[in-house]
Amino acid sequence: MFSFFRNWLENRIIQRSDFSQSEWDETFALLPLLASLTDEEKQRLIRLAILFIHRKSFEGTHNLVITRHMVLMIALQACLPILNLGLENYNGWVSIIVYPAGFAPRREYIDEAGVVHRERDQLLGESWQHGPVILSWNDVENAGRIDGENLVIHEFAHKLDMQNGSANGYPPLHPDMVHDDWVKAFSEGYRHFKHACKGHHAHGFNCYGTSSAGEFFAVFSEIFFERPGLIKKHYPEIYHQLCLYYRQDPSARLSQ
Repeated sequence: MFSFFRNWLENRIIQRSDFSQSEWDETFALLPLLASLTDEEKQRLIRLAILFIHRKSFEGTHNLVITRHMVLMIALQACLPILNLGLENYNGWVSIIVYPAGFAPRREYIDEAGVVHRERDQLLGESWQHGPVILSWNDVENAGRIDGENLVIHEFAHKLDMQNGSANGYPPLHPDMVHDDWVKAFSEGYRHFKHACKGHHAHGFNCYGTSSAGEFFAVFSEIFFERPGLIKKHYPEIYHQLCLYYRQDPSARLSQ
């Protein structure tokens, strides 16, 4: 009974959406990342995006006015990782905060001597556990171009990772996945990646992924959807685990 009511409600939300097909088509055209999806996958992605937009709030900062174009750009990229997972993976939080460009929040920390330090780090995005996703519009607007870097996918990968705690590179796995296989692939891959970055042999990967296991997962998620062949070639075990987790095979899709 509950699933029937949920489906009825979701269909009602989708039917009442006022986004035109031309708006969707224009946004898809700006995101080459999505070009290889089948027509059926595109329709499912639009359905997810409509529900995503309905459930989340979009807020601009520094006088940035959120437009329909911005909302569609963010929603389509955010929903790509959950295309075969479901919107419930983004439950527990509401806000998406958009800055015009990079931002520098003030941080405070106390060192071992008890001295309080204040600093500002230039950021492009953030994901807070049980809190908002924060994005730089300048970087969102230039994403989705199949260059291996995608701010939206990066930050939403953190959200998936945070479903079972802090962003530590170990999201909740599906029942048919093997815990030890994931740990082995990612721990060995992470060690190799850090060594490769130190030796300046990153093969096109963003070495920001060496910052932590959580950043490693987020960076590799970006590449998984944008340049999957890179992971498949250099880290095949990780690629296999990401295929199992996201229930997608972008390499096969992009090669068609």
